[in-house]
Amino acid sequence: MDSLRMVHSGPRKKRPRQTGASMAPPLHDIKFRDLILFILEKKMGTTRRAFLMELARRKGFRVEEELSDSVTHIVAENNSGSEVLEWLQVQNVKASPHLELVDVSWLIECMRAGKPVEMTGKHQLVVSKGFSDSPNPEPRETPPLDVKISPYACQRRTTLNNCNHRFTDAFDVLAENYEFRENEGSCVVFMRAASVLKSLPFTIISMKDLEGLPCLGDKVKNIIEEIIEDGESSEVKAVLNDERYQSFKLFTSVFGVGLKTSEKWFRMGFRTLSKIRSDKTLKFTRMQKAGFLYYEDLVSCVTKAEAEAVSVLVKEAVWAFLPDAFVTMTGGFRRGKKIGHDVDFLITSPGSTEDEQQQLLPKVVNLWERKGLLLYYDLVESTFEKFKLPSRKVDALDHFQKCFLILKLHHQRVDGGKYSQQEGKTWKAIRVDLVMCPYERRAFALLGWTGSRQFERDLRRYATHERKMMLDNHALYDKTKRIFLEAESEEEIFAHLGLDYIDPCERNA
Repeated sequence: MDSLRMVHSGPRKKRPRQTGASMAPPLHDIKFRDLILFILEKKMGTTRRAFLMELARRKGFRVEEELSDSVTHIVAENNSGSEVLEWLQVQNVKASPHLELVDVSWLIECMRAGKPVEMTGKHQLVVSKGFSDSPNPEPRETPPLDVKISPYACQRRTTLNNCNHRFTDAFDVLAENYEFRENEGSCVVFMRAASVLKSLPFTIISMKDLEGLPCLGDKVKNIIEEIIEDGESSEVKAVLNDERYQSFKLFTSVFGVGLKTSEKWFRMGFRTLSKIRSDKTLKFTRMQKAGFLYYEDLVSCVTKAEAEAVSVLVKEAVWAFLPDAFVTMTGGFRRGKKIGHDVDFLITSPGSTEDEQQQLLPKVVNLWERKGLLLYYDLVESTFEKFKLPSRKVDALDHFQKCFLILKLHHQRVDGGKYSQQEGKTWKAIRVDLVMCPYERRAFALLGWTGSRQFERDLRRYATHERKMMLDNHALYDKTKRIFLEAESEEEIFAHLGLDYIDPCERNA
């Protein structure tokens, strides 16, 4: 890459010092000498800038403490190209046409790849028409002014390419904290706000970008504004440092521990799992005992390769008893996620009797137990009623037969045996959920178990408020016509609701 020169519009001045300028930067091997980066502190914050600088240096990038003539890329966060150029003008510096103004997302992708990645329009910062000599003429992607964004997640296409992590991560923390405090109203406010921002094809860089967006009340906007200006939210920071939040986050990470148990342990003065495990006065459920026994495995993420290996195990077991059964992986993995916390499967059989269907899961469990693969199971029998109206609750669970398990997955079954073994351990404990549903209800069950949680909530809200229908994992009921609407596929359910079909990979609300 051609080196650039900073063209001064006045007498040469000493460059402004940012964080750590008085100290020599730590020595790291520079792998990519054609790139010389300068990370702008404005709107990013001192701590985050220092962290990114150190991380980039460890990855082999050259990062300057101070702005210099040799810099090839200015990396900024929550700044437009115009704002960066204004900052340069204040420093009495005019940018060369060869200087690249890039969003921090480019640097993060580079560090993730371990090398410089191709720069696209989404990485380049927007410069308004007032800056005609801009080094980056391509604008960032912005929303068409005539497109209205729906307040319902089921009318928005939300992929995993979230370019507003700084805001949505903050909202997720706040929503989780309100959930821990059983404040459903406030929890939903931040869940909906996060869902809207996740669906946007552009990065929020100013408050003007929020105009016309639904589900963003004053409290939400105040937090967004604070993050734009200061790089972080004081409220989120307070929550992350809150002892109650930290304790509930830790306790609920144990399989089988919910809010009531977490509240009990917190009130008893517990703050660590080791103290809880060693306390002889506490009594644990079977599920909690399993949660503690396999804790390290269960809190580590399940990879896509592991999920596929589990899928083979499930299909082998199911087809041994019902060869015509359909076995579908649902949840986050069906929506395209690469990692998850468990693996969910929907099972249905067109040619079996009701009795054969109800006997399947017990037979599968017994098979895995004989093979030494079963670490824990909890079989919940069906309470499904064919003619019962769908639930009015947006978060209602279904009444199909299901089994919650922990399976032993041998490493040799993952990626053809390429899975790396740690300290001689040859297997990993994996959380698996199996759901058995009647064949004629498979479309509703598949839609419900695919998620995401917010997508399903809004789909049911939309059915109720916009179509005068009732939807859950069992059925769709038209209250006006007073009839159940049948569906052979998810596409037919969307059609009944008058909605455009949305692929599973676009339901990550």
